[in-house]
Amino acid sequence: MVNLKTAVGDLTLDKPGMVASGIMDETGASMVRMLECGAGAVVSKSVGLEPHEGHANPCFTEVRGGYVNAMGLPNPGIELFREEMAEAVPHGNIVGSIYGAGPDDFRSLAISMEEYGACAVELNLSCPHAKGYGMEVGTDPDMVKRIVMAVKSSVDIPVWAKLTPNTHILPTIGMAVQDAGGDAVVAINTLKAMVISPEFARPVLSNKFGGLSGPAVKPVGVRAVYDLSTVLDIPIIGVGGIMDWRDAVEYIMAGASAFQVGSGIGIDGPSIFEEINRDMECFMKEYGYKSIESMVGIAHE
Repeated sequence: MVNLKTAVGDLTLDKPGMVASGIMDETGASMVRMLECGAGAVVSKSVGLEPHEGHANPCFTEVRGGYVNAMGLPNPGIELFREEMAEAVPHGNIVGSIYGAGPDDFRSLAISMEEYGACAVELNLSCPHAKGYGMEVGTDPDMVKRIVMAVKSSVDIPVWAKLTPNTHILPTIGMAVQDAGGDAVVAINTLKAMVISPEFARPVLSNKFGGLSGPAVKPVGVRAVYDLSTVLDIPIIGVGGIMDWRDAVEYIMAGASAFQVGSGIGIDGPSIFEEINRDMECFMKEYGYKSIESMVGIAHE
């Protein structure tokens, strides 16, 4: 008998796949739909203290192997997001993604997300295209430690930190999260990227650069999870370019206890979760794996 349940610290998921922050998670209705489509949890759109419009169009383009986006963290602000959480939380696990400029911002936002019923909070320390936020605070180990400590001292729900691959000290950043009491790390966010139009001789995106997601980043994500797994004792959630069960299992075998899907939803639709769950179960039966836990980190052996 195969068991697809998995534990990320104190949080148990009936299915190992989650919706990554930034797609099909802006409204309560969309989050409920993703739970109904087989996701074990949904990570909300990253929300800040105040409403934010994000970058002007064009802010998204398709490339070979994925997408490049520079949305600029558009969101309605934490107060208005209460309504979306109220609609989604009764239907399953909703992880509240938040971003801020420092410890005080993150503390305040995490308190609100806990009040709204989030099962965990994910700290966006990795967005590559929002000035003053994300990657700009998430590549400083001391700042990461201060942010995680501030949130951990203020809420009782699990605290996850989403990390950027755009650094040469990723394991050090992961250790800063662990040392501060963080419950899990999420790896990776998008890779800093640019697309230029030869016809117009200008960058395509209004922000000039953005973040690359999709199948092209999967080997980078798997390597990042493998590296983090060698130094961390806390759980890892793998994300980046997952399109099918093979991709998901790669992340698990590299050391991830669960995984998130983002661009794959845009490419294949919400049914991707049901397909991954079904095909992963078939693989596990064929190769004798009884549980997700039995596969976690097995590539290190």
